[in-house]
Amino acid sequence: MYRLKYLSLTVLVLGIVGCGGGDGSTPDSSRRGSPVSVLPVATSVASSVPSAGMDGALPNNEEYALIHENEFKDVATSPLSTFSIDVDTASYSNIRRYISLNHQLPPIDAVRTEEMLNYFNYKYGEPNSTEPFKVNKYVGKTLWNEDSRLIQIGLQTKKVDFEKLPHSNLVFLLDVSGSMYANNKLPLLQDSLKLLIQELREEDTVSIVVYAGSSGLVLNKARGDEKGKIIEAIDSLRAGGSTAGGAGIELAYKVALESFIKDGNNRIILATDGDFNVGVSSQRELEDLIEEKRKSGIYLTVLGFGMGNYNDTTAETLADKGNGNYAYIDNLLEAKKVLVTEMGGTLYTVAKDVKIQVEFNPLNVSSYRLIGYENRELENEDFNDDKKDAGEIGMGHSVTVLYEIKMTPEAPKVDPLKYQDVNLTGLKDELATVKIRYKEPDANSSILLSNVIHIDEKNIEKGEFDFVQTIAGFSMILRDSKYRADLTINQLIELAKKSKGDDKEGYRAGFIELMKEAKGLD
Repeated sequence: MYRLKYLSLTVLVLGIVGCGGGDGSTPDSSRRGSPVSVLPVATSVASSVPSAGMDGALPNNEEYALIHENEFKDVATSPLSTFSIDVDTASYSNIRRYISLNHQLPPIDAVRTEEMLNYFNYKYGEPNSTEPFKVNKYVGKTLWNEDSRLIQIGLQTKKVDFEKLPHSNLVFLLDVSGSMYANNKLPLLQDSLKLLIQELREEDTVSIVVYAGSSGLVLNKARGDEKGKIIEAIDSLRAGGSTAGGAGIELAYKVALESFIKDGNNRIILATDGDFNVGVSSQRELEDLIEEKRKSGIYLTVLGFGMGNYNDTTAETLADKGNGNYAYIDNLLEAKKVLVTEMGGTLYTVAKDVKIQVEFNPLNVSSYRLIGYENRELENEDFNDDKKDAGEIGMGHSVTVLYEIKMTPEAPKVDPLKYQDVNLTGLKDELATVKIRYKEPDANSSILLSNVIHIDEKNIEKGEFDFVQTIAGFSMILRDSKYRADLTINQLIELAKKSKGDDKEGYRAGFIELMKEAKGLD
């Protein structure tokens, strides 16, 4: 059986990552494939990859929130499925780092299916109205279970028109503590930001706040066309000291408010490898601080770098609480993807507090399971509660959702029932209704959209549906899901090759190669 081992991981994520002290070294190949126990942390919601000492054999103290895979729910008793959308991509690039760089399989809890799905772009139809996104749908056979069907839901925002983008007030909040000295940390961070600088316009502004033992303002409100001045400030940064992240956040928001652009894109980009281990440091304190600061209308993007001391739980949480997104940057190509190719989605929010609620039709669906989004699920009543925080979606971004469903057995051929629900008899071709609530970026009240999924829904290309199944299948194998049945990586590789389609940037080809590498790590 192809079973995932708990092993070390290198990750780049938008957000706060592990505690200081990692050296970025690659694990000793002699440790490949050996299981590493996962220990609960004090909060009882995260798992840690323990340290192997100072010899670099394994990264130390990387933490991941515990994920319990979604199970099938009966429509008769649980007809509603409610969750917050997620456009983060960190898990995929983190998994890639584990497999390609560390030559190890990732810890199970590092594998978040929704972030793997949302790493890729798909041929989804764009909205042609005033609504921020279009709902794309497909219903087809499930690759790993011939007795179930798969529903694919794809939300697509409008593609980026750079000439119409609002002006940006960007504050780079950069960790320059001693643990950032490794090449895959501060040097990679500096090169990554330079890619973004080349995309800025004269009307944009950039400020740089750094934090180590203390925090400070390195650059204040430089114009976007003062590229030499900004790059000189970036190049001047050196790593040293402990990590006073709480003070850095306070200063970054203060600077961002002083340069606030009305109707513009006001955003802090936090880049770090470590925990806040000086000043405010508990996760609850950090969450409260970010939740309070987001009321100012300033969004938070988190970029994670390095390995060994990565705290994925904190990184994801801070980006979520800051109305932002997060990504893990493991190389310069990933930096280009996040900060240049997909800059619109990374930096420009088109809808906030986006929530999805799916109601299944008991005439046709007996049970269902949501694939992924385990740590994004909401209570059903949260859907209509505008005070409940949810996910944000950026310009040009898409969100992919998969449900595996089991169909209701055909009713026996008997006389019509006297007391049957007449309101359902006209809905025999419907599987479910998708409801979406979202707020415009500067609004406090939500807007409701509704869309029906029919039994024969096919407004997504079959090749895109097949490729999405290979990603979900690979996630199930990495997580050793009980629902994977006899699914193999070889099956996924062959289907991915057939359904790869147009792949101008090579991301899908890279995914196929990643699966080939993973096959040899069992």
